[in-house]
Amino acid sequence: MTDITARIAPPAPNVAEKFKFYGFWVAAAVLLLVLPKIFSSGGSLTTFSLIGISIVFALSYNILLGQTGMLSFGHAVYYGLGGFLVIHAINIIGGNKWPVPLPLVPLIGGLTGLVFAALLGWVSTKRSGTAFAMISLGLAELVASSALILRTFFGGEAGISANRTKLLKFFDWNFGPQIQIYYLVAVWTLICMIAMYALTRTPLGRMCNAVRDNPERVQFVGYDPHVVRYIAFCFAGFFAGIAGALAAINFEIANSAYLGAVQSGTVLFAAYIGGVGFFIGPIVGAIFVTLLSLGLSDLTTVWQLYFGLLFIAIVMYAPGGITGLLMMHRPLIRGSTLVQVLPTYLVAAAPTLAMLIGLMLGIESIVHYTMNPMEDPNIKAFGIPFNAASPLTWIISVVLTVGGFVIARITWKRVAQAWDEALTAARAKGY
Repeated sequence: MTDITARIAPPAPNVAEKFKFYGFWVAAAVLLLVLPKIFSSGGSLTTFSLIGISIVFALSYNILLGQTGMLSFGHAVYYGLGGFLVIHAINIIGGNKWPVPLPLVPLIGGLTGLVFAALLGWVSTKRSGTAFAMISLGLAELVASSALILRTFFGGEAGISANRTKLLKFFDWNFGPQIQIYYLVAVWTLICMIAMYALTRTPLGRMCNAVRDNPERVQFVGYDPHVVRYIAFCFAGFFAGIAGALAAINFEIANSAYLGAVQSGTVLFAAYIGGVGFFIGPIVGAIFVTLLSLGLSDLTTVWQLYFGLLFIAIVMYAPGGITGLLMMHRPLIRGSTLVQVLPTYLVAAAPTLAMLIGLMLGIESIVHYTMNPMEDPNIKAFGIPFNAASPLTWIISVVLTVGGFVIARITWKRVAQAWDEALTAARAKGY
Protein backbone atom coordinates (compact mmCIF):
# COMPACT_ATOMS: atom_id res chain seq x y z
CA MET A 1 0.00 0.00 0.00
CA THR A 2 2.90 2.34 0.81
CA ASP A 3 4.37 1.81 -2.65
CA ILE A 4 1.05 2.59 -4.29
CA THR A 5 0.74 5.76 -2.21
CA ALA A 6 4.22 6.83 -3.19
CA ARG A 7 3.43 6.35 -6.87
CA ILE A 8 0.21 8.32 -6.55
CA ALA A 9 2.00 11.27 -4.92
CA PRO A 10 3.15 13.93 -7.39
CA PRO A 11 6.91 14.20 -8.05
CA ALA A 12 8.92 16.58 -5.87
CA PRO A 13 8.95 20.11 -7.38
CA ASN A 14 12.19 21.53 -8.73
CA VAL A 15 13.61 24.95 -7.81
CA ALA A 16 11.77 26.81 -10.58
CA GLU A 17 8.46 25.27 -9.58
CA LYS A 18 9.06 26.12 -5.92
CA PHE A 19 9.89 29.73 -6.84
CA LYS A 20 6.75 29.93 -8.98
CA PHE A 21 4.61 28.42 -6.19
CA TYR A 22 5.85 30.69 -3.39
CA GLY A 23 5.98 33.70 -5.71
CA PHE A 24 2.32 33.30 -6.57
CA TRP A 25 1.19 33.22 -2.95
CA VAL A 26 3.45 36.13 -1.96
CA ALA A 27 1.97 38.14 -4.84
CA ALA A 28 -1.55 37.22 -3.66
CA ALA A 29 -0.69 38.37 -0.12
CA VAL A 30 0.71 41.68 -1.41
CA LEU A 31 -2.40 42.19 -3.55
CA LEU A 32 -4.71 41.62 -0.57
CA LEU A 33 -2.59 44.06 1.47
CA VAL A 34 -2.61 46.78 -1.18
CA LEU A 35 -6.23 46.59 -2.34
CA PRO A 36 -7.64 48.75 0.51
CA LYS A 37 -5.03 51.42 -0.26
CA ILE A 38 -6.35 51.69 -3.84
CA PHE A 39 -10.06 51.18 -3.16
CA SER A 40 -10.62 52.64 0.31
CA SER A 41 -14.37 53.33 0.28
CA GLY A 42 -16.66 51.44 2.62
CA GLY A 43 -18.54 49.88 -0.30
CA SER A 44 -15.32 48.56 -1.82
CA LEU A 45 -14.16 47.04 1.48
CA THR A 46 -17.53 45.35 1.95
CA THR A 47 -17.39 43.98 -1.60
CA PHE A 48 -13.86 42.63 -1.08
CA SER A 49 -14.94 40.97 2.16
CA LEU A 50 -17.89 39.30 0.42
CA ILE A 51 -15.60 38.13 -2.38
CA GLY A 52 -13.16 36.62 0.12
CA ILE A 53 -15.95 34.73 1.90
CA SER A 54 -17.34 33.55 -1.42
CA ILE A 55 -13.88 32.32 -2.52
CA VAL A 56 -13.47 30.14 0.58
CA PHE A 57 -17.00 28.77 0.19
CA ALA A 58 -16.62 28.05 -3.55
CA LEU A 59 -13.24 26.34 -3.09
CA SER A 60 -14.68 24.16 -0.33
CA TYR A 61 -17.50 23.17 -2.68
CA ASN A 62 -15.02 22.32 -5.39
CA ILE A 63 -13.42 19.72 -3.09
CA LEU A 64 -16.70 17.85 -3.58
CA LEU A 65 -17.64 18.62 -7.17
CA GLY A 66 -14.42 19.36 -9.02
CA GLN A 67 -12.02 17.04 -7.21
CA THR A 68 -14.19 14.13 -6.06
CA GLY A 69 -17.11 14.30 -8.51
CA MET A 70 -19.86 14.71 -5.89
CA LEU A 71 -22.67 17.07 -6.90
CA SER A 72 -24.09 18.48 -3.67
CA PHE A 73 -27.31 20.50 -3.35
CA GLY A 74 -26.85 21.05 0.37
CA HIS A 75 -23.40 22.47 0.97
CA ALA A 76 -24.94 25.49 2.70
CA VAL A 77 -25.76 23.25 5.67
CA TYR A 78 -22.15 23.33 6.89
CA TYR A 79 -21.75 27.00 5.93
CA GLY A 80 -24.86 27.95 7.89
CA LEU A 81 -24.21 25.79 10.94
CA GLY A 82 -20.70 27.23 11.14
CA GLY A 83 -22.19 30.73 11.04
CA PHE A 84 -24.77 30.03 13.76
CA LEU A 85 -22.27 28.42 16.12
CA VAL A 86 -19.91 31.37 15.70
CA ILE A 87 -22.64 33.88 16.53
CA HIS A 88 -23.49 31.94 19.68
CA ALA A 89 -19.78 31.65 20.48
CA ILE A 90 -19.27 35.42 20.14
CA ASN A 91 -22.19 36.05 22.52
CA ILE A 92 -20.88 33.53 25.07
CA ILE A 93 -17.25 34.65 24.84
CA GLY A 94 -18.20 38.32 25.02
CA GLY A 95 -20.70 37.79 27.85
CA ASN A 96 -18.21 35.86 30.00
CA LYS A 97 -15.25 38.04 28.95
CA TRP A 98 -13.16 35.02 28.00
CA PRO A 99 -9.68 35.90 26.59
CA VAL A 100 -10.42 34.73 23.04
CA PRO A 101 -9.71 37.28 20.26
CA LEU A 102 -11.96 37.46 17.19
CA PRO A 103 -9.31 36.19 14.66
CA LEU A 104 -9.49 32.74 16.33
CA VAL A 105 -13.29 32.53 16.25
CA PRO A 106 -13.56 31.32 12.57
CA LEU A 107 -11.93 28.09 13.78
CA ILE A 108 -15.10 27.42 15.78
CA GLY A 109 -17.10 27.63 12.55
CA GLY A 110 -14.65 25.33 10.79
CA LEU A 111 -14.77 22.74 13.57
CA THR A 112 -18.57 22.96 13.57
CA GLY A 113 -18.67 22.27 9.84
CA LEU A 114 -16.22 19.40 10.33
CA VAL A 115 -18.25 17.78 13.14
CA PHE A 116 -21.54 17.93 11.23
CA ALA A 117 -19.86 16.74 8.03
CA ALA A 118 -18.40 13.82 9.96
CA LEU A 119 -21.83 12.99 11.42
CA LEU A 120 -23.85 13.32 8.19
CA GLY A 121 -21.16 12.43 5.68
CA TRP A 122 -20.73 8.73 6.38
CA VAL A 123 -24.26 7.94 5.20
CA SER A 124 -24.27 10.59 2.44
CA THR A 125 -21.06 9.40 0.79
CA LYS A 126 -21.97 5.70 0.69
CA ARG A 127 -23.26 6.41 -2.83
CA SER A 128 -22.03 8.82 -5.46
CA GLY A 129 -23.77 10.39 -8.47
CA THR A 130 -27.52 10.95 -8.37
CA ALA A 131 -28.00 9.15 -5.03
CA PHE A 132 -25.50 11.46 -3.28
CA ALA A 133 -27.11 14.55 -4.87
CA MET A 134 -30.58 13.50 -3.67
CA ILE A 135 -29.36 12.72 -0.14
CA SER A 136 -27.63 16.12 0.07
CA LEU A 137 -30.85 17.80 -1.09
CA GLY A 138 -32.89 15.95 1.54
CA LEU A 139 -30.48 16.83 4.34
CA ALA A 140 -30.45 20.47 3.23
CA GLU A 141 -34.24 20.68 3.39
CA LEU A 142 -34.23 18.91 6.76
CA VAL A 143 -31.77 21.34 8.35
CA ALA A 144 -33.27 24.44 6.68
CA SER A 145 -36.77 23.59 7.94
CA SER A 146 -35.35 22.85 11.39
CA ALA A 147 -33.96 26.37 11.47
CA LEU A 148 -37.52 27.73 11.48
CA ILE A 149 -38.74 25.21 14.06
CA LEU A 150 -35.90 25.31 16.62
CA ARG A 151 -36.27 28.99 17.41
CA THR A 152 -34.26 28.86 20.63
CA PHE A 153 -31.07 28.03 18.76
CA PHE A 154 -31.68 29.47 15.27
CA GLY A 155 -33.80 32.50 16.24
CA GLY A 156 -36.57 31.87 13.69
CA GLU A 157 -36.79 34.15 10.65
CA ALA A 158 -35.05 37.03 12.45
CA GLY A 159 -31.99 34.91 13.23
CA ILE A 160 -29.39 35.48 15.96
CA SER A 161 -27.24 38.58 16.18
CA ALA A 162 -24.01 39.38 18.04
CA ASN A 163 -21.60 42.24 18.72
CA ARG A 164 -18.11 41.33 17.51
CA THR A 165 -16.50 44.33 19.23
CA LYS A 166 -17.19 42.83 22.69
CA LEU A 167 -14.41 40.29 22.32
CA LEU A 168 -10.82 40.66 23.48
CA LYS A 169 -8.93 43.25 21.46
CA PHE A 170 -6.26 41.98 19.11
CA PHE A 171 -3.28 44.40 18.98
CA ASP A 172 -5.67 47.24 19.86
CA TRP A 173 -8.10 46.22 17.11
CA ASN A 174 -11.73 45.73 18.18
CA PHE A 175 -12.87 44.85 14.62
CA GLY A 176 -15.56 47.51 14.55
CA PRO A 177 -14.37 49.33 11.39
CA GLN A 178 -14.88 47.51 8.07
CA ILE A 179 -11.18 47.82 7.18
CA GLN A 180 -10.28 45.58 10.14
CA ILE A 181 -12.89 43.02 9.11
CA TYR A 182 -11.51 43.13 5.57
CA TYR A 183 -8.02 42.21 6.80
CA LEU A 184 -9.47 39.45 8.99
CA VAL A 185 -11.32 37.97 5.99
CA ALA A 186 -8.28 38.45 3.72
CA VAL A 187 -5.94 36.57 6.09
CA TRP A 188 -8.36 33.67 6.50
CA THR A 189 -9.04 33.59 2.75
CA LEU A 190 -5.32 33.34 2.00
CA ILE A 191 -4.78 30.63 4.64
CA CYS A 192 -7.73 28.59 3.34
CA MET A 193 -6.65 28.97 -0.29
CA ILE A 194 -3.13 27.71 0.48
CA ALA A 195 -4.48 24.84 2.60
CA MET A 196 -6.97 23.72 -0.06
CA TYR A 197 -4.36 23.98 -2.80
CA ALA A 198 -1.95 21.91 -0.71
CA LEU A 199 -4.72 19.34 -0.27
CA THR A 200 -4.94 18.90 -4.04
CA ARG A 201 -1.20 18.10 -4.16
CA THR A 202 -1.33 15.33 -1.54
CA PRO A 203 -1.93 11.61 -2.25
CA LEU A 204 -5.42 12.09 -0.80
CA GLY A 205 -6.11 14.82 -3.37
CA ARG A 206 -4.96 12.55 -6.19
CA MET A 207 -7.11 9.70 -4.84
CA CYS A 208 -10.11 12.06 -4.85
CA ASN A 209 -9.47 12.66 -8.56
CA ALA A 210 -9.20 8.92 -9.11
CA VAL A 211 -12.49 8.28 -7.27
CA ARG A 212 -14.11 10.93 -9.43
CA ASP A 213 -12.84 9.38 -12.67
CA ASN A 214 -12.88 5.64 -11.97
CA PRO A 215 -13.98 4.40 -8.51
CA GLU A 216 -13.81 0.73 -9.57
CA ARG A 217 -10.12 1.11 -10.41
CA VAL A 218 -9.49 2.78 -7.03
CA GLN A 219 -11.11 -0.18 -5.29
CA PHE A 220 -9.02 -2.53 -7.38
CA VAL A 221 -5.74 -0.96 -6.15
CA GLY A 222 -6.81 -1.38 -2.53
CA TYR A 223 -8.57 1.85 -1.54
CA ASP A 224 -12.17 2.21 -0.44
CA PRO A 225 -13.88 4.92 -2.56
CA HIS A 226 -16.40 5.47 0.23
CA VAL A 227 -13.66 6.36 2.72
CA VAL A 228 -11.99 8.70 0.21
CA ARG A 229 -15.30 10.44 -0.48
CA TYR A 230 -16.00 10.67 3.27
CA ILE A 231 -12.64 12.29 4.07
CA ALA A 232 -13.07 14.76 1.20
CA PHE A 233 -16.58 15.51 2.48
CA CYS A 234 -15.20 16.29 5.96
CA PHE A 235 -12.56 18.66 4.54
CA ALA A 236 -15.24 20.42 2.47
CA GLY A 237 -17.44 20.78 5.57
CA PHE A 238 -14.55 22.25 7.58
CA PHE A 239 -13.75 24.98 5.04
CA ALA A 240 -17.46 25.69 4.42
CA GLY A 241 -17.81 26.22 8.18
CA ILE A 242 -14.97 28.75 8.11
CA ALA A 243 -16.69 30.60 5.25
CA GLY A 244 -19.96 30.67 7.21
CA ALA A 245 -18.11 31.92 10.29
CA LEU A 246 -16.52 34.77 8.32
CA ALA A 247 -19.93 35.70 6.90
CA ALA A 248 -21.47 35.73 10.38
CA ILE A 249 -18.63 37.90 11.72
CA ASN A 250 -18.94 40.27 8.77
CA PHE A 251 -22.73 40.77 9.13
CA GLU A 252 -22.89 40.15 12.91
CA ILE A 253 -25.98 38.02 12.33
CA ALA A 254 -26.91 34.50 11.23
CA ASN A 255 -30.37 33.59 9.97
CA SER A 256 -32.16 30.80 8.11
CA ALA A 257 -31.01 32.18 4.72
CA TYR A 258 -27.52 30.87 5.54
CA LEU A 259 -28.86 27.31 5.37
CA GLY A 260 -31.27 27.68 2.44
CA ALA A 261 -31.31 26.32 -1.08
CA VAL A 262 -30.39 29.74 -2.51
CA GLN A 263 -27.07 29.65 -0.66
CA SER A 264 -26.35 26.12 -1.93
CA GLY A 265 -27.34 27.14 -5.46
CA THR A 266 -25.16 30.25 -5.42
CA VAL A 267 -22.00 28.33 -4.50
CA LEU A 268 -22.80 25.77 -7.20
CA PHE A 269 -23.17 28.59 -9.75
CA ALA A 270 -19.89 30.20 -8.64
CA ALA A 271 -17.90 26.97 -8.87
CA TYR A 272 -19.38 25.90 -12.22
CA ILE A 273 -19.28 29.31 -13.90
CA GLY A 274 -15.66 29.74 -12.83
CA GLY A 275 -14.71 26.22 -13.92
CA VAL A 276 -14.66 23.13 -11.68
CA GLY A 277 -11.82 21.54 -13.63
CA PHE A 278 -9.23 24.04 -12.37
CA PHE A 279 -8.20 25.03 -8.85
CA ILE A 280 -8.42 28.71 -9.75
CA GLY A 281 -11.83 28.21 -11.38
CA PRO A 282 -13.98 28.62 -8.23
CA ILE A 283 -11.89 31.69 -7.30
CA VAL A 284 -12.69 33.28 -10.66
CA GLY A 285 -16.32 32.20 -10.33
CA ALA A 286 -16.66 33.60 -6.81
CA ILE A 287 -15.28 36.98 -7.89
CA PHE A 288 -17.45 37.04 -11.03
CA VAL A 289 -20.68 35.93 -9.36
CA THR A 290 -20.29 38.31 -6.40
CA LEU A 291 -19.61 41.32 -8.61
CA LEU A 292 -22.36 40.30 -11.05
CA SER A 293 -24.98 39.83 -8.34
CA LEU A 294 -24.10 43.18 -6.72
CA GLY A 295 -24.05 44.97 -10.10
CA LEU A 296 -27.14 43.39 -11.66
CA SER A 297 -29.27 43.98 -8.57
CA ASP A 298 -28.75 47.72 -9.08
CA LEU A 299 -29.68 47.58 -12.78
CA THR A 300 -32.79 45.40 -12.89
CA THR A 301 -35.31 43.86 -10.53
CA VAL A 302 -35.15 40.45 -12.23
CA TRP A 303 -31.38 39.99 -11.99
CA GLN A 304 -31.81 36.35 -10.89
CA LEU A 305 -33.41 35.63 -14.27
CA TYR A 306 -30.33 36.88 -16.13
CA PHE A 307 -28.17 34.98 -13.67
CA GLY A 308 -30.01 31.78 -14.54
CA LEU A 309 -29.70 32.43 -18.28
CA LEU A 310 -25.96 32.96 -17.89
CA PHE A 311 -25.62 29.69 -16.00
CA ILE A 312 -27.52 27.81 -18.73
CA ALA A 313 -25.32 29.40 -21.41
CA ILE A 314 -22.15 28.36 -19.52
CA VAL A 315 -23.38 24.78 -19.10
CA MET A 316 -24.33 24.48 -22.80
CA TYR A 317 -21.51 26.31 -24.55
CA ALA A 318 -18.61 26.52 -22.07
CA PRO A 319 -18.70 23.52 -19.69
CA GLY A 320 -15.14 24.35 -18.61
CA GLY A 321 -16.36 27.69 -17.27
CA ILE A 322 -14.64 31.05 -17.61
CA THR A 323 -11.28 29.56 -16.63
CA GLY A 324 -11.69 26.84 -19.26
CA LEU A 325 -12.29 29.49 -21.93
CA LEU A 326 -9.19 31.40 -20.83
CA MET A 327 -7.03 28.27 -20.72
CA MET A 328 -8.10 27.39 -24.27
CA HIS A 329 -6.21 30.46 -25.43
CA ARG A 330 -2.98 29.42 -23.72
CA PRO A 331 -1.44 27.54 -26.71
CA LEU A 332 -2.46 30.39 -29.03
CA ILE A 333 -0.69 32.96 -26.84
CA ARG A 334 2.41 30.80 -26.58
CA GLY A 335 2.43 30.17 -30.32
CA SER A 336 1.76 33.87 -31.12
CA THR A 337 -1.27 32.92 -33.24
CA LEU A 338 -3.90 34.68 -31.13
CA VAL A 339 -3.88 37.65 -33.52
CA GLN A 340 -5.45 35.41 -36.17
CA VAL A 341 -8.55 34.97 -34.01
CA LEU A 342 -9.00 38.44 -32.52
CA PRO A 343 -10.49 40.08 -35.69
CA THR A 344 -13.17 37.38 -35.86
CA TYR A 345 -13.99 38.01 -32.18
CA LEU A 346 -14.59 41.68 -32.95
CA VAL A 347 -16.79 40.83 -35.95
CA ALA A 348 -18.85 38.36 -33.91
CA ALA A 349 -19.19 40.75 -30.96
CA ALA A 350 -21.46 43.24 -32.79
CA PRO A 351 -24.36 40.89 -33.75
CA THR A 352 -24.02 39.00 -30.45
CA LEU A 353 -24.35 42.27 -28.53
CA ALA A 354 -27.35 43.26 -30.67
CA MET A 355 -29.00 39.91 -29.89
CA LEU A 356 -28.44 40.39 -26.16
CA ILE A 357 -29.85 43.95 -26.21
CA GLY A 358 -32.95 42.73 -28.08
CA LEU A 359 -33.38 39.89 -25.59
CA MET A 360 -33.04 42.32 -22.69
CA LEU A 361 -35.68 44.66 -24.18
CA GLY A 362 -38.09 41.76 -24.60
CA ILE A 363 -37.53 40.38 -21.09
CA GLU A 364 -37.91 43.76 -19.38
CA SER A 365 -41.07 44.58 -21.37
CA ILE A 366 -42.64 41.22 -20.51
CA VAL A 367 -41.66 41.58 -16.85
CA HIS A 368 -43.21 45.06 -16.73
CA TYR A 369 -46.57 43.83 -18.08
CA THR A 370 -46.50 40.78 -15.82
CA MET A 371 -45.50 42.45 -12.54
CA ASN A 372 -46.55 46.12 -12.94
CA PRO A 373 -49.24 46.31 -15.66
CA MET A 374 -50.90 49.47 -14.22
CA GLU A 375 -47.73 51.53 -13.78
CA ASP A 376 -45.99 54.00 -16.11
CA PRO A 377 -44.68 52.10 -19.19
CA ASN A 378 -41.68 54.44 -19.46
CA ILE A 379 -39.07 52.37 -17.66
CA LYS A 380 -35.31 52.06 -17.48
CA ALA A 381 -33.26 48.86 -17.46
CA PHE A 382 -29.44 48.61 -17.53
CA GLY A 383 -29.42 52.40 -17.79
CA ILE A 384 -31.43 52.37 -21.07
CA PRO A 385 -34.79 54.24 -20.96
CA PHE A 386 -37.59 52.89 -23.18
CA ASN A 387 -41.39 52.68 -23.43
CA ALA A 388 -42.54 49.14 -22.73
CA ALA A 389 -46.00 49.90 -24.23
CA SER A 390 -44.70 51.17 -27.55
CA PRO A 391 -45.04 48.79 -30.54
CA LEU A 392 -41.71 50.17 -31.74
CA THR A 393 -39.99 48.72 -28.65
CA TRP A 394 -41.40 45.27 -29.37
CA ILE A 395 -40.45 45.49 -33.08
CA ILE A 396 -36.89 46.56 -32.21
CA SER A 397 -36.66 43.75 -29.67
CA VAL A 398 -37.73 41.09 -32.20
CA VAL A 399 -35.51 42.48 -34.99
CA LEU A 400 -32.43 42.70 -32.74
CA THR A 401 -32.98 39.28 -31.19
CA VAL A 402 -33.80 37.32 -34.37
CA GLY A 403 -31.57 39.31 -36.75
CA GLY A 404 -28.69 39.36 -34.28
CA PHE A 405 -28.96 35.62 -33.72
CA VAL A 406 -28.98 34.79 -37.45
CA ILE A 407 -25.96 36.99 -38.21
CA ALA A 408 -24.16 35.89 -35.06
CA ARG A 409 -24.53 32.23 -36.07
CA ILE A 410 -22.69 33.01 -39.31
CA THR A 411 -19.91 34.90 -37.53
CA TRP A 412 -19.55 32.16 -34.89
CA LYS A 413 -18.77 29.67 -37.68
CA ARG A 414 -16.06 32.00 -38.91
CA VAL A 415 -14.68 32.22 -35.36
CA ALA A 416 -14.55 28.41 -35.17
CA GLN A 417 -12.73 28.22 -38.49
CA ALA A 418 -10.20 30.87 -37.50
CA TRP A 419 -9.74 29.13 -34.15
CA ASP A 420 -8.94 25.79 -35.82
CA GLU A 421 -6.40 27.45 -38.12
CA ALA A 422 -4.71 29.32 -35.25
CA LEU A 423 -4.59 26.22 -33.04
CA THR A 424 -3.15 24.11 -35.86
CA ALA A 425 -0.44 26.72 -36.41
CA ALA A 426 0.33 26.80 -32.67
CA ARG A 427 0.52 22.99 -32.54
CA ALA A 428 2.93 23.05 -35.47
CA LYS A 429 5.23 25.25 -33.35
CA GLY A 430 5.11 22.71 -30.55
CA TYR A 431 2.53 24.37 -28.21
